[in-house]
Amino acid sequence: MKTLSWIKTILAITIFTLLNGNSAMAQTKTCWPNFRGNASLTGVTDVKLPDKIRLAWSFETEDVIKSSPVICNNTVFVGSNDGYIYALNTDGSLKWKFNTETAVEAPPLYLDGKIYAGSLEGAFFAFDAETGDLDWKYMTDGQISGAAGWAEDEHGKKMVFVGSYDFFLHALNAKSGELIWKYESDNYINGAPATAGGSVVFGGCDGHLHFVDIQTGKIKEKTEIGTYIASSAALTDKMAFVGDYDGGFHGISLTKNEKRWSHEKAGEIMGAPAVSGKHVVIGTRKKDVLCFDKASGTMLWKFKALGKIESSPVICHDKVIVTSLDGRIYFLDIKTGEKTLAYEIGSPMFSTPAVVAGLIVVCAEDGGIYGLTWE
Repeated sequence: MKTLSWIKTILAITIFTLLNGNSAMAQTKTCWPNFRGNASLTGVTDVKLPDKIRLAWSFETEDVIKSSPVICNNTVFVGSNDGYIYALNTDGSLKWKFNTETAVEAPPLYLDGKIYAGSLEGAFFAFDAETGDLDWKYMTDGQISGAAGWAEDEHGKKMVFVGSYDFFLHALNAKSGELIWKYESDNYINGAPATAGGSVVFGGCDGHLHFVDIQTGKIKEKTEIGTYIASSAALTDKMAFVGDYDGGFHGISLTKNEKRWSHEKAGEIMGAPAVSGKHVVIGTRKKDVLCFDKASGTMLWKFKALGKIESSPVICHDKVIVTSLDGRIYFLDIKTGEKTLAYEIGSPMFSTPAVVAGLIVVCAEDGGIYGLTWE
């Protein structure tokens, strides 16, 4: 009996580790469930992009959009500074909208038929993704600027994690909104938490990358970066990749809790990196898209846009796409950084693209949501 119990325990731990590892889980070629595509925030999809695209539709909201869209179940979800969260059908028609009464800059999270999103008032909402009906609302004591993360506990129950300007990372029961634990940092939390291997990982304006135990909310490790981290980290292959506000970009060993390599003076980094194979790609406010070798930190290539980049790049098979404040979407060759296409929206874009088979959705400062497609 003891042997059987031991086997069950090992099996449960193994399943938990796999579920909270680097797999995309809910991400498919038809579902982009959060602003980086998966729980580890790697910003990668297998969707192959063409050399030509066209505008299929556009939808106008009433204010600036800084939120990034997500796509799942043939529906596009995004927040706007006009105080609404919008759900659009993939033909651009309105499905529903919900009035949060204040600006929504945080990207939504799609999980198990629900949408989770926070507002600048500090409210965190859970909606039925099909109807827009409010399931529950949870209040923090500071604005929410980053997307929520998620994981399963050892019993298979979903948890969602959201950072706030109240300095806390809040862990909530995804079904009920009940607080499970909260972890206090020393300053604002601006980015989205990533989850992998039993840890929830986020950078703070306190200048540290925090590794918190998913089950207990207790700190495992803290890596000192030394300056504000306004962006989100990507986790893969026992490494974390993150940029800071002073222009440093870092590859951090998760096993040794130390910087394996750093690149300084890249320019202020507001977005998260995309990681695939040996490539790590990040955009900067110096108008650059930079690509590094994942293991060594050697710069492989650099592309200069016409405007600052505050969004996060996405790696789509053999291409990188990234939006810019110059109003363009750039398509770059992943191996060389050479531009293969630039599509002009005509308005600055702070938000990150969502990519599924046959559809790219981007949002702009003019309040527009744009659906791009190809033959």
